[in-house]
Amino acid sequence: MEDTPSGALPRYQQISELLIRDIAAGRLMDGARLAPEREMAADLGVAVGTLRKALQDLAEKGLLERVQGSGNYIRALNDVESIYALFRLELVSGGGLPSAQVLDVARRPKPAHLPDFGAAPDAHRIRRLRLLSGQPAAVEEIWLDASYAQDLRAEDLSQSLYLHYRTRLGLWIARAEDRIGTGCVPDFAPTRFRLRPGAVAGHILRLSWSQDNRRAEVSETWFDPNVARYVSRLK
Repeated sequence: MEDTPSGALPRYQQISELLIRDIAAGRLMDGARLAPEREMAADLGVAVGTLRKALQDLAEKGLLERVQGSGNYIRALNDVESIYALFRLELVSGGGLPSAQVLDVARRPKPAHLPDFGAAPDAHRIRRLRLLSGQPAAVEEIWLDASYAQDLRAEDLSQSLYLHYRTRLGLWIARAEDRIGTGCVPDFAPTRFRLRPGAVAGHILRLSWSQDNRRAEVSETWFDPNVARYVSRLK
């Protein structure tokens, strides 16, 4: 489990993000003592050194207190910073580490059926399979206004597109609006996704705005309700 595929977050950061999502969801409460490090590393399938790097990342974010000779204690904050802060799908059983497999990247004219966005006449279309802790949970089609990048290559995209936008394109997704309903699974859904094309699935239409308040991206996500649920927590 130590191998990190191209475009994936480093393994320690994956563990850190998994724990952050559990803190944000209230599954890890303020003051909770984590299991001993060797036991926790074995449960997660990582080396102790990898786990310790993840715990150090949490400590630097102010989410963990490491007490010598006693253990590691959660310090939950009201506003938990995560690169998946705007990712709302969780396993039906709760939680799950998000990851993504890029299916296709192409530059295309903007589809007429989508809400208006961006300044360019065309956009980068990104199709992905989304997984939660390795389970295929959703397929998505993202349209990014082409004015933000001349080219996008599948091999350059990270697991978190928003992290890629920020670090490579200078684009921050400052806010988003999700419209939830149902829709039919698109024909590009891979065989790994349990629902076949044409089947009814949960559907999310997302409109995303940049740091300068421009509508930069529109996306559609079709999720399997037997695997995942949409969760929005208000604080």
